[in-house]
Amino acid sequence: MAQKSEKVGVVVSNKMQKSIVVAVEWQVRHGLYGKTERRTSKFMVHDENGEAKIGDIVAIVETRPISRRKRWSLKQVVRQAAQV
Repeated sequence: MAQKSEKVGVVVSNKMQKSIVVAVEWQVRHGLYGKTERRTSKFMVHDENGEAKIGDIVAIVETRPISRRKRWSLKQVVRQAAQV
């Protein structure tokens, strides 16, 4: 069986039931100039118990399609957001 992909990102929305949006950032080098630039992808993630809050750093794992846009599931909350 193939290894399931894992990513770490920041929760940017938790306004849905059992779903969150996680922004994953990575660096890539520009093809011509060589400067590194940051790129961001947003993933819809299944959060069964609603434990993730906005600003939390979470680990997500690839899973079977849960809905049209959801193909990731919450693995764990790595670090909770600072309380204000």
